[in-house]
Amino acid sequence: MNFYLAPLEGITTYAYRKLYNDYFPGMDRFFTPFLVPHTKRGFNSREQKEIGEEYNQDLDLVPQILSNHSAGFLNTVAKLKMYGYQEVNLNIGCPSKTVTRKGRGAGFLAEPVALERFLEEIFASQEIEISLKTRIGMSSPEEFPALLQIFNRFPVKELILHPRLGEQGYSGVPYFDSYLYALENSRAPVVYNGDIRSVDDYQKLLTLAPKTHSIMLGRGVIADPRLVSALKEERAPSLEVIGEFLQELLDAYQELIGSDKQALFKLKEIFSYMKVLFPEEKKLLKQMRKTERVAEYKELMKALFAKKGR
Repeated sequence: MNFYLAPLEGITTYAYRKLYNDYFPGMDRFFTPFLVPHTKRGFNSREQKEIGEEYNQDLDLVPQILSNHSAGFLNTVAKLKMYGYQEVNLNIGCPSKTVTRKGRGAGFLAEPVALERFLEEIFASQEIEISLKTRIGMSSPEEFPALLQIFNRFPVKELILHPRLGEQGYSGVPYFDSYLYALENSRAPVVYNGDIRSVDDYQKLLTLAPKTHSIMLGRGVIADPRLVSALKEERAPSLEVIGEFLQELLDAYQELIGSDKQALFKLKEIFSYMKVLFPEEKKLLKQMRKTERVAEYKELMKALFAKKGR
């Protein structure tokens, strides 16, 4: 089984990916949070760190692009090739309203004619491999067979499928039948994405879809970075290792961002997922949410992991 780390905007940045790989090896591929094409000649400093080799050593990294304009997409591809990349991922699955209302992400799925023309234009050059990260439609699962027929026209490297609708966001039940349909009918290899948060979830997936060979993990890994070890039936790092990882991640955020407030905001966002590991520690978690001082946050984290480790 191949395991991919999903791109989560603002979370799975280069700082997170590097430290995650150092502490919890086993993830096969990583994807950058989406790059939006712009008219600048090169990448800005933030983008350079996201894609630069010096910030992503030892990672199999695929840059993701969010666009509905082929010229901008191809311009970004040309710049990425200068950094040595031979594959990119097109995001046509993001359900955020700020994205979909502009006809990007999952919003692009509601315009199949324009989407097909866009794909014709970006695949015409054949200069780089392109994978797709998509939903099964924007408003109805009945959209998916026609969308898959469009995707099948092109030499897609991989089809990373989150079997929800764009309108669902991350709530509601996935349309698993659509994933099974993709496994049987997609010309491109299919990667499953969505709601794998535990060994039980993983085993249920394989029972229902034994042909699955690759899985993209997102929120489940943010909640418990040891998830891949558990899925591979390997000895998982201790809870204390997660604490060490988070302490070093906070230090990295402070150095890179230059703002204690913003660094703390990022850690709190990660802990909004990770709190499931500490269902009985509501008081400590509340204190961590409320504090605005990095030093206090670090002490509270130490106390939390020490208490859980007893």
